[in-house]
Amino acid sequence: MNNQQTVVLEACVETYEQAVAAEKYGAGRIELCDRLDLGGITPPVELTKALFKTLKIPIMVMVRPRDGNFVYSDAEIKSMQMDIELLKDMGCHGVVLGLLTSSGEIDIERTRELVDLARPMQVTFHKAFDECPDLYKALEDLKKTGVDRLLTSGGKATALEASELLKQLIEKSGGKPQLIVAGKVTHQNLQEIKGMIPRALAFHGRKIVCGL
Repeated sequence: MNNQQTVVLEACVETYEQAVAAEKYGAGRIELCDRLDLGGITPPVELTKALFKTLKIPIMVMVRPRDGNFVYSDAEIKSMQMDIELLKDMGCHGVVLGLLTSSGEIDIERTRELVDLARPMQVTFHKAFDECPDLYKALEDLKKTGVDRLLTSGGKATALEASELLKQLIEKSGGKPQLIVAGKVTHQNLQEIKGMIPRALAFHGRKIVCGL
């Protein structure tokens, strides 16, 4: 039964202090970013190294060279490849990334290439997914890339608004990739959202645990 499985609370953080507090207050995993005001970009390597030495919980590191859209040039892809190689050499648990085509669909080929490069690290596809015109097709496309997890708020601003669609996406994913429910999820509304999406096994937010 799913309710017997461990539910992971993934805290989205951008500072050393936030990361330490997240672990202290019960987060099971960290998504580490810089500039969350821009939707999150690749964090400074010094911060990443410091947290590797401090935290006991897994750290997923954002690999996003800039803010704005998710259609990247060859030079930007090269930058992402270099970041992934560096993080792999550092012993990182995993990376978070997202690539779309100019028509707004999952960039299957380039995503698969980055996933292959990242191994044995875990790979999460982030909320670039929510910009796709057809989320069911996007999920099927994403399955072809080999990503381990998908961070999504079902194309809506909040998980509460998208609860029915999120339930359907979880059903259709079959756990591959595993969906991480996002979209204004906090420690205050977590139980309500869990009740609405009972098969969800992972939740993500900037205030997912108290103390943040």
